[in-house]
Amino acid sequence: MSKLTCRTHVGILTRLLVISCSLIVLVAAQDKGRESKSVLFVYGGWEGHEPEKCRDLFVPWLKDEGFTVTASPSLDSYLDEDLMNSVDLIIQVYTHGGLADAFRNNPDYQFMIGGQWVAHPGGTVEYEVNITDHEDPITRGLSDFTVNSEQYYMHVDPANEVLAETTFSGEGAYWIKGATMPVVWKKKYGKGRIFYTSLGHSVKVFEIPEAMAIVKRGILWAVGELE
Repeated sequence: MSKLTCRTHVGILTRLLVISCSLIVLVAAQDKGRESKSVLFVYGGWEGHEPEKCRDLFVPWLKDEGFTVTASPSLDSYLDEDLMNSVDLIIQVYTHGGLADAFRNNPDYQFMIGGQWVAHPGGTVEYEVNITDHEDPITRGLSDFTVNSEQYYMHVDPANEVLAETTFSGEGAYWIKGATMPVVWKKKYGKGRIFYTSLGHSVKVFEIPEAMAIVKRGILWAVGELE
């Protein structure tokens, strides 16, 4: 993708959307008072993050929840202003690292999302996710859990409301031993809601009940159906 095209897509996103996001999933929410809410599911890019499997996992659930879903294999959907103004929710499973590793050279996008991936020391490792907010509706009732996946080291916005975090053991980068890093957060962007989780390097992670619950609840919170 050229820089010009990248900037165009991001410009459309930041102007037209109320964004929420999750992992390899970008979720954008606008509550326009409609009874049935509309979802645009954008997928594609690097196949290593299994965009089509994510589509096949989440689209049926969204339909079961009563959403009207349009699935698109192209970022050019963002250039369709009529489409963008008609949707309440956008889920993006696209590019390298989904949400927080897309549009790497665009600071406006990173400002909107609340973070940017920079490394996954040690590659695939076993690590613990610790719930830090047990009262929030996204994480309420969930316990800490273990993941065998890439442990994301990120640059993050201090305005994020962190719901879960992880601590690095130093494997692969001894100098960050003991450093804690957000795994799940939510925030506001203008009138929009942002939700993000770094869980989901592969679809297999969502076999963990807590990981799946976090994404589903984050989506519902983003669209205003969970308070």
